[in-house]
Amino acid sequence: MKIESHTITRETQGDDHILDLTDDLQELVGGSGIRTGQLTAMVTGSTAALSATEFEPGLVERDLAAALEGIAPRDETYRHEETWGDDNGHSHVRATLVGPSLALPVVDGRIPLGTWQQIILMDFDTRPRSRTIALVLIGE
Repeated sequence: MKIESHTITRETQGDDHILDLTDDLQELVGGSGIRTGQLTAMVTGSTAALSATEFEPGLVERDLAAALEGIAPRDETYRHEETWGDDNGHSHVRATLVGPSLALPVVDGRIPLGTWQQIILMDFDTRPRSRTIALVLIGE
């Protein structure tokens, strides 16, 4: 059994900025020598999230953003903002709904994604951020 721990850092623009992490994670898994196992990924911070979906402008940049705006609108009043005097209450709600982590299988030395599926980082905060993704790879 082999266990590896890694981090990757990405600069984001905030305001629903989305980055594709697929190639980075596939490269990490491929270079590990692990053929069967699991990659766990978690973005640190409470205003960002990870997901596996089709990373294309219609779905991710428009449809997902519109759906999240309907659920957690930017211009709504949030108690978080009253408590801390900031402007990102919607960011915390959105990140909580999508979730900070993924458990991804490793099969034949790769993450087995669908034809149109990618692993994405979503930053919901209201300003640019440096985002760290903690990764643990386990297997044989």
